[in-house]
Amino acid sequence: MDINNKRILIIKQSSLGDIIHTLPVAHALKRCSPSCTIGWIVQEGYTSLLAGDPAVDVIHPIRIPSTSDPNAHWSDYGKALTATARQLRQLRAFFQKAPYDLILDLHASFRSGLFALMNPGGQRIGCADAKEFNSLFQHHLLHRSTTSVHAVDGNLLFSDFLGCRAQTEDFYLCTSRADEEQADRFLHEAGIDARTPFVYMNPLARWASKCWLASRWSTLCDQLMEAGILPILAGGPSDQPYLNAIAGRMNRPAVIAAGHLNLTGSVALMKRASVYVGVDTGPMHMAAMVGIPVVALFGPTHPEKVGPYRVQSTVVRDEGLDCLCCRKRTCDHMRCMENISVATVLEAILVHISNQCQQQGYDQRCESV
Repeated sequence: MDINNKRILIIKQSSLGDIIHTLPVAHALKRCSPSCTIGWIVQEGYTSLLAGDPAVDVIHPIRIPSTSDPNAHWSDYGKALTATARQLRQLRAFFQKAPYDLILDLHASFRSGLFALMNPGGQRIGCADAKEFNSLFQHHLLHRSTTSVHAVDGNLLFSDFLGCRAQTEDFYLCTSRADEEQADRFLHEAGIDARTPFVYMNPLARWASKCWLASRWSTLCDQLMEAGILPILAGGPSDQPYLNAIAGRMNRPAVIAAGHLNLTGSVALMKRASVYVGVDTGPMHMAAMVGIPVVALFGPTHPEKVGPYRVQSTVVRDEGLDCLCCRKRTCDHMRCMENISVATVLEAILVHISNQCQQQGYDQRCESV
């Protein structure tokens, strides 16, 4: 399909990992056709990821309370309904002035289908296996493989359909000079030399069932520091109490980045890390997209579908459990995560750092590895 000079709307409003998984679609389209205009409907909390990306020309920020969050209250449903109605009116007014030729509904929900309908005319493209009757909104349906397929591969069906097969160069995250300066400032204020190897560590996820024991994160941090590798505990401002609990059990002072960096500043810091280690959550996908080695702890979710993509990685999990990949957000026993040992995670981290040293040649950072 010829997309030259076409206006293309991407609908993928959340979550962080899903937005990361969609970026290669926008990058492939803009690379194939620089004359096309790409718009994106996204929750306003994620706009910074797109604002500095040259592939995205127009951002349509929305503000709708999440109803998928495990902590969502019943009142949030009413607020979400009211907010959705308001956003539909605003999108309709904008699209009437500047309609899109193609609408790529990658979110595949009833709400995203309504967003697409606000555009007068245009061809709507979605997934045949979409949830919440979303497929009824579409003109063209894309069929994913019936076997296990990674979320990124499912998204890339959209760029394939438009004749723009993704290339290696389409997998990246943009950071600005301000983001890099923010990361520099954080490291300087924390007293961390640029040559000090560090592990970017993200222990928390929205699902309680994805989380490892805080005491084991503490032990892992201590053992990394004994090996001359600095762990930096990262996350959002709301994660600080949990990270403080990890730090409180450590033998040495911890470095906590949560609350000190914005989203794109965290990406800039992540780019400097030797390895990323964490559970199945959005920052894990950020790490994979920036190309640093990833050590990912998995339990209730499928690494084949949502694991690190196109990057050196190690997935750590207890392969012997019958209940593995149960998709439960809470669990009474948490065996899948509790059966992951500190020694296994530490070994995976050290292997990746050692491999980096061998590939890059001798470096002072490799002395302790």
